[in-house]
Amino acid sequence: MKKFLKIFLYLILSIPLNINSYSQELNCSVSINASAITNVDQSVFDNLQNSIYEFMNDRKWTNYNFEPEERIECSIIITISSYDNINMYTGTFQVQSRRPIYNTSYHSSLFNFQDKDIQFQYTQGTSLDYVENTFVGNLESLLSYYAFLFIGLDFDSYQELGGTPFYEKAWSVINSIPANATQFKGWRSYENQRNRYWILENLTNKNYENFRKGVYLYHRQGLDIMADDIVKGRSSITQAMKLIQQTYKEKPGLFIISLFMTAKSDELVNIFKPAPAIEKTEIVNILKSIDPINASKYNEMLVSQ
Repeated sequence: MKKFLKIFLYLILSIPLNINSYSQELNCSVSINASAITNVDQSVFDNLQNSIYEFMNDRKWTNYNFEPEERIECSIIITISSYDNINMYTGTFQVQSRRPIYNTSYHSSLFNFQDKDIQFQYTQGTSLDYVENTFVGNLESLLSYYAFLFIGLDFDSYQELGGTPFYEKAWSVINSIPANATQFKGWRSYENQRNRYWILENLTNKNYENFRKGVYLYHRQGLDIMADDIVKGRSSITQAMKLIQQTYKEKPGLFIISLFMTAKSDELVNIFKPAPAIEKTEIVNILKSIDPINASKYNEMLVSQ
């Protein structure tokens, strides 16, 4: 609740809070899997992991203050598939974030995405830096983009459309990528429709705002009250999924909805398994319409009526 009130003040009243030693926003775990690389000293990857960890966690990304227990839980798992003698790394990022649920020990997944368009240069012993509106290197751009995305998604779950300022920061990262840096993939609309560009486009396109309103309703008016009123919480989640369904009808196959369902499908099943039959039937029909690939999983809820 304290975090919600602070976000409300930050977004509505625009009151800058005093910076103290608890100002960092992220609690981001970082791990690197370089098992495919056999001819390089492991210390190279240990150094890279430490540099990324410090870049994500020791930097202040906003004007907003977080207490230690309020920091956004996220993770980046980096799998390195190749590494050459000019310090160029190629591989994937598995990026995830989650959020605590009020009055429980439960954490709900907000985002889960495997980014396959990863290539960057890093020289051991160099520090990573972020300069707004400036391209420093593709590694810094990747990490900054995901930092602002994690923060934006978290704020969206506490305040309706609350993540907008941080999505704008993520756009500044994208817009700083040099036009001639075509070796770095995932930043451009024409490459494919399931990359970093389109995640942000979907989140900031006003035609899809019902999706973000649904995300807020799902978490703040749904999950956060279930410990006190499970029926009311489930009802809010159903209404949230109806908003998301509206967006899906406007743009079937929208990438951000696919990512949302990747993060939420199992959670939704667990929430509605104990619900009355009429409630389960309604939510199953909604879920099958926006996530048909998991239709059999949702149908199983009806079998247990």
